[in-house]
Amino acid sequence: MAGTPDTGEIPHLPGVRVLLVAAPYHREIHALLETGARRVLARAGARVETVTVPGALEIPAAVALADRHGGFDAYVALGCVVRGETFHFEIVALESARGLTELAVRGGLCIGNGILTVDRLDQARRRADPDGEDKGGFAARAALTLLAWRRRLEAGR
Repeated sequence: MAGTPDTGEIPHLPGVRVLLVAAPYHREIHALLETGARRVLARAGARVETVTVPGALEIPAAVALADRHGGFDAYVALGCVVRGETFHFEIVALESARGLTELAVRGGLCIGNGILTVDRLDQARRRADPDGEDKGGFAARAALTLLAWRRRLEAGR
């Protein structure tokens, strides 16, 4: 599809534990994101668990808790934030992304960010569609790619 980045191979990582952290406020969009993510994770051979949180702001906290107590190898964040009439959109969009980035950079976690931030639901549908832009699959691939890279670095020590 035009505008879709070339994402390369899906790393084969049989048996890795991946946590999908889902904020399914927009259920139709979430279903599309999850379908794409699960398709990629299945091709990688990953074992997948899911936790549901109320909204996108809770996703980084759920990842942090799972990292401390869950023994997961990678994380895929899935959600959708649609612009409204107030500043709340900016807070949710920026703070959920900042939280995930901080966990990845400071905590060394392998996280794929599949939280869509859009103006309208039709944009979200197009971006989430597993047969379209497949942002859920892209987030899963990002998490797996980071995990494969971390394992290569660890093996080189």
